[in-house]
Amino acid sequence: MIVERIWTGNAYRNYNYLIVCPESGEALAIDPLDHSKCLATAKAKGWQITQILNTHEHHDHTGGNAAVVAATGAKLIAHYQSGARIAGVDRGVKAGDVIKVGKTVELECLDTPGHTMCHICLRSHTETPALFSGDTLFNAGAGNCHNGGNAEDLYTSFAEQLAKLPADTQVYPGHDYIENNLRFTLAREPDNAAAKALLPDVTGHDPAAARVTTLQDEKQINTFLRLGSPSVIAALREAFPDLPEKPDPKVVFVKLRELRNSW
Repeated sequence: MIVERIWTGNAYRNYNYLIVCPESGEALAIDPLDHSKCLATAKAKGWQITQILNTHEHHDHTGGNAAVVAATGAKLIAHYQSGARIAGVDRGVKAGDVIKVGKTVELECLDTPGHTMCHICLRSHTETPALFSGDTLFNAGAGNCHNGGNAEDLYTSFAEQLAKLPADTQVYPGHDYIENNLRFTLAREPDNAAAKALLPDVTGHDPAAARVTTLQDEKQINTFLRLGSPSVIAALREAFPDLPEKPDPKVVFVKLRELRNSW
């Protein structure tokens, strides 16, 4: 499996992806907002985009669909309940469905509500697993729930699905927010040594050449995966004095998301 990460360089800091079968050259485009870059990259490398996957319905993930379909005839895939929100869906997918790309690539659909209620993440069936996490899991952060989402459902997606993936799973999110997210981690957990060590490396970095984190990395630097940390809980109690001594992880997650909304 070839993973081509495309940095859009736009104000929203989007990443687009081409997932390619090395034998056939067939490619799946994930959230190809910057259709010009996606099409040009595929052409330059001799790949054929045959499918598009939208992780969710927001325009900064669907806005390139029509141009890619017009240029390639690619089939559009999205959450099975998103048809009213995304135009021209050819295949609706649910948890456990597999998307095949060419002869060798298989991607398993995870139904991960929270950022929106029709959000798909993709997990690769490869020796080194990869997760294409859209706006659910970011490097060192979690998606917001402002536009059709729910923080408690996002917690469930984290706790019951993403946190249980293999530690070596490589994380490919829909946006580059790592610097700001690390600063939030350190605001909530000032003694987080891993976040402190990483921050200088990503401050003002080139997102096109950014490092790819693993789930093991995320469990060290991502506040939303560190819900039992005594430092996180102690700092959270300063903001929410009524918080119990041993709060439920879901409560911690929701309160962190509330703080991140205005941070």
